[in-house]
Amino acid sequence: MVRAVTEITDADDERIAPFSAIREKDLVGRRGLFIAEGTVVLRVLAEAHRAGGPFSADRILVLENRLAGVADILETFPDDVPVFTCRSEVMNRIAGFDMHRGVLALGRIGRQPTTAELIARLPDDALVAVAIGLSNHDNAGGIFRNATAFGADAVLLDSTSCDPLYRKALRVSVGSVLKMPWSRQGEARDILAELAGAGFQVVTLSPSGEVPLHAVERARRTALVLGTEGEGLPADILKSFRPVRIPQSPGLDSLNVSTAAGIALYQLALLKGRIA
Repeated sequence: MVRAVTEITDADDERIAPFSAIREKDLVGRRGLFIAEGTVVLRVLAEAHRAGGPFSADRILVLENRLAGVADILETFPDDVPVFTCRSEVMNRIAGFDMHRGVLALGRIGRQPTTAELIARLPDDALVAVAIGLSNHDNAGGIFRNATAFGADAVLLDSTSCDPLYRKALRVSVGSVLKMPWSRQGEARDILAELAGAGFQVVTLSPSGEVPLHAVERARRTALVLGTEGEGLPADILKSFRPVRIPQSPGLDSLNVSTAAGIALYQLALLKGRIA
């Protein structure tokens, strides 16, 4: 059975209005919606939709010359998710810039667990990443990708961190944001206090840390805490929890937060026997 596809010839067609000027809409908020861009993210969205979790697809827009390449993915969406297609000049007018990837989906956000609910659901042997004040969407996507790659159980972001469902963050994460359990709410100190109260070893990552990462001892529950780009973690948090550092050659004071997260999550996952 061939998937039904509707051709769009007018960039002002109301049926594809949610895709218009997506760059600007990302900046002002999406009101329970998000844009998934690219073939890889579309495939993950299809999996999320079938799983019946908090993320589902509302409609899909694909360049006509990309339809054949994503036909197998489109077939996995239910019939009530409409698929539209158009020529490149029409899509560029819709999006407001050159859409080289040519694959867009409008996603809907259902109810996600609160931070407290997410912590309560974590297994006895758990590894989580915590982001505080994260402001760069590329780094947000990279952290989710690393967390998924190294078997983390969740990502917790405080309310000041950027939205990982921002189109670029979602793309950089290669769809991991739609797979990994996560929350984005609350004050950093409250999140860390709740984790500590739930028996987590709280590992704060900082270039000023006295303990090298490889000296961290195995614990059944571990939370890796990452700070904002540039400034890092607040001083009071570093005082409350013993910070660890990633040893590196002299010349730079720190690593990119996404890179640091990847190194630290790898080490912690290795320590916990999650990777070999």
